[in-house]
Amino acid sequence: MKRKIFVVDDHAVTRKGYVFLINEEPDLEVCGEAASALEALDKIPGAAPELVITDVTMEGLSGLELVKHLQQQHPDLPVLIISMHDEALYADRALRAGARGYLMKNEAGPKVVDAVRRILRGGRYVSEAMSDRILAQFSGQTPKGEGSPVEQLSDRELEVFEHLGRGLKTSEIAEAMLISPNTVESYRARIKEKLGLKEANELLRYAMQYAQRQGLA
Repeated sequence: MKRKIFVVDDHAVTRKGYVFLINEEPDLEVCGEAASALEALDKIPGAAPELVITDVTMEGLSGLELVKHLQQQHPDLPVLIISMHDEALYADRALRAGARGYLMKNEAGPKVVDAVRRILRGGRYVSEAMSDRILAQFSGQTPKGEGSPVEQLSDRELEVFEHLGRGLKTSEIAEAMLISPNTVESYRARIKEKLGLKEANELLRYAMQYAQRQGLA
């Protein structure tokens, strides 16, 4: 019997690529797909998947928020995150949220199937570099590059920060994240404090530089 996979990504071409890869395997099949986290939460109970693949950045709830919701509603359902975001910043967040694996899109390809199979066997999947980083943290060593101010941000603060880097206004961020403009402003204030910034234009400049480095802008 084939193992059932549910795919979530707001880019149709990317989503169809995963569907093709998985359906080519004799022991795997895609049982459903969604373009947003909210759509996924609506469809997953009926599709009854054995694993969910999701992106991080999507309209409305992010992939990390989707993982957290699935942990509450379907605690035994494993999730693999495949994202363009730097794993040094996001893989640890994903695993802490409850994901069973993290794979960057620029190295995905056939590794998607390898990751899916490992997780379905009860394992976890991260890159070799990320595995070394996690082991270093566990042993009390400080990995090279540790300590970026952005790492201090919470998941939702980081999401707001990235939206700022893409040039979104407060009202647009509120709409994208399904929160109020006042909540966005509260996040902005906390982000400025954590990053040691005093002015709004400093925050915007910092966010845009970050987004460019991450390939988000």
